[in-house]
Amino acid sequence: MDLKGKAINVEELIQYQDDSVVSMEVIKKELGTVTLFAFDKGQGLSEHSAPFDAMVQIIDGEAEITLAGEPHTVKKGEMIIMPANVPHALQAVNGPYKMILTMIKSN
Repeated sequence: MDLKGKAINVEELIQYQDDSVVSMEVIKKELGTVTLFAFDKGQGLSEHSAPFDAMVQIIDGEAEITLAGEPHTVKKGEMIIMPANVPHALQAVNGPYKMILTMIKSN
């Protein structure tokens, strides 16, 4: 799907699926990616780290994002930057949520 040059409601671009994590890569370049995610309640990504900073923007609901063992509640309209090489995990705790993940592969 070519999204270039179009006004798009990002919340409607990706849909929830029961007991699942859905992802849709909207930009993939050598220097970085932009990916949409929809997490159903109780779903998440286990602890991991990345070699570059990554920014999460919540576009629906709220997420519990743990950075180096410290939990943060991030709600619709908010963002958090996950620092490079810091362990992090994401979880849908109080209901489903959608997010945009932006990763720029540069120091």
